[in-house]
Amino acid sequence: MNLLAILLQVATDLAPLAKMGAGFGAGIAAIAAAFGIGQIGRSAVESIARQPEAAGDIRSNMIVAAALIEGVAFFAIVVCLLIVFL
Repeated sequence: MNLLAILLQVATDLAPLAKMGAGFGAGIAAIAAAFGIGQIGRSAVESIARQPEAAGDIRSNMIVAAALIEGVAFFAIVVCLLIVFL
């Protein structure tokens, strides 16, 4: 039996485990994004409390950072869902 046939058989046998791993990956991506955005918000509130005159700059930087984190999390969840359904 050639190596390609063996690898294809192993990939077929492990497909349910790959789908389960993709589901866990989507959950971990969502939890990590929520934690990261929470940390950004906490730090921004503390910074604004220390320097109220810089509130506008801090708020705009916080929104940009949160948007970047959400984009990465959305990308990770889409990749995991593609693994599950394809």
